[in-house]
Amino acid sequence: MGGDKKLKLTFCSGAGTVTGANFLVEGGGKKFLIDCGLIQGSDVDDELNWDDFPYNPAEIDFLFITHAHIDHIGRIPKLIHDGFRGKIFSVAPTKDITLYMLEDMANLVSRDTKYDLSKIYTTENIKKAMDMWKGLSYGEKIDEGDFSFSFKDAGHILGSGMLEIIYNGKKIIFTGDLGNSPSPLLPDTEIIKDADYLIMESVYGDRDHENRNERKKKLEQIIKDNYKRKGVLIIPTFSLERTQELLYEINSLVENNIVPAMPVFLDSPLSIKLTEIYLRSDKFFNKTAQDLIKSGDNLFDFPGLTKTPETEDSKDILKVPSPKIIIAGSGMSNGGRVLHHEKNYLPDKKNILLLTGYQTMGTMGRMIQDGAKKVRIMGQDVFVRAKIVFIDGYSGHKDSSHLVEFVENTAEKVKKVFVTMGEPKSSMFLAQRLNDELGVQAHAPDSGDHVFLDCR
Repeated sequence: MGGDKKLKLTFCSGAGTVTGANFLVEGGGKKFLIDCGLIQGSDVDDELNWDDFPYNPAEIDFLFITHAHIDHIGRIPKLIHDGFRGKIFSVAPTKDITLYMLEDMANLVSRDTKYDLSKIYTTENIKKAMDMWKGLSYGEKIDEGDFSFSFKDAGHILGSGMLEIIYNGKKIIFTGDLGNSPSPLLPDTEIIKDADYLIMESVYGDRDHENRNERKKKLEQIIKDNYKRKGVLIIPTFSLERTQELLYEINSLVENNIVPAMPVFLDSPLSIKLTEIYLRSDKFFNKTAQDLIKSGDNLFDFPGLTKTPETEDSKDILKVPSPKIIIAGSGMSNGGRVLHHEKNYLPDKKNILLLTGYQTMGTMGRMIQDGAKKVRIMGQDVFVRAKIVFIDGYSGHKDSSHLVEFVENTAEKVKKVFVTMGEPKSSMFLAQRLNDELGVQAHAPDSGDHVFLDCR
């Protein structure tokens, strides 16, 4: 294959579905992967995570990680368990974040009774991953054989990167997840103007977000409403990026006396650890956030905020009178401490549940978003009487129109766009928009499909 300058690209998973990003490139004497993520959602997906990979991990030279969300890193320990001994590359903060994310995952799977995952999620396998891993700066080049690799800023979460591959003068871009710029913390997604092939995400490929400028106003109104109701505002949130953005915006509302004072609990050990990484990674922030830090503002702390790393601290939240706010993982209500709070507070109509991001099919968060009046939490039926609200503007992903705008910058050059990492209707809708509006060849592959990229 190397002689004809074609690269074989296999969509191992992460196509036809939002999660489980895992793409294989073969050619030029190399085999390498982009992302190795967990497939999230239904019980069937659980089995898919632990099936054999559709390739021999021992034959893989490199693994490139676009960012540290679990659906992009969650199967790295399995890859190592199954024989991978190559090199791992990412933007530097991604390595630091991944360590905490995998340790947290190891804790969760240690309770698993269906699969003996403790043999995969071992301390040794996580340490091996860190030893194989090199953290890069944006734009720092890695030359391997006939390939040159580097990362562009995706603007999605701290350390997120679009992988740029140059082979025989042709440029291939794997976007990973693309940020919903402008972000209060991060620089905007870098513009790509000269890609020959583009493999892109499509989580919101078929719809646009509400005006992002309105999201802080909506958050303000929800907090005020909760105070008037003397209720509990529960915010299931992703420990990575979403938590830090919420803390940043609540910090602004509290310190400027825009919302009434009430106890706010950050009830997630992982969120607390990751926020510490954010505090020491400010060089990756945008100028506005950097200037605030220079002025002496701790962006993620404010009067009334209590962090509860220990289990007993978490249990004590129940004793604190309302009104109060609880920020806890997980973001789709499919695990973590938020389940205990939802069990306690969802049945009371004076309380509020605020959803701030995409809820994958099959998760409890999606069931609640879709109007479920009763859910099952830790073996018990729980009635959903609390007020359910949703702020779409907190999504960390570009919406449909901004995804089209992103591709438009390289529309004259790009030979083909592969639309991945979205539910089928989102991916196909976006592919059709790209075809119709920009005149580019766009295709939404399924998991297991493969294509050849002509790099002559």
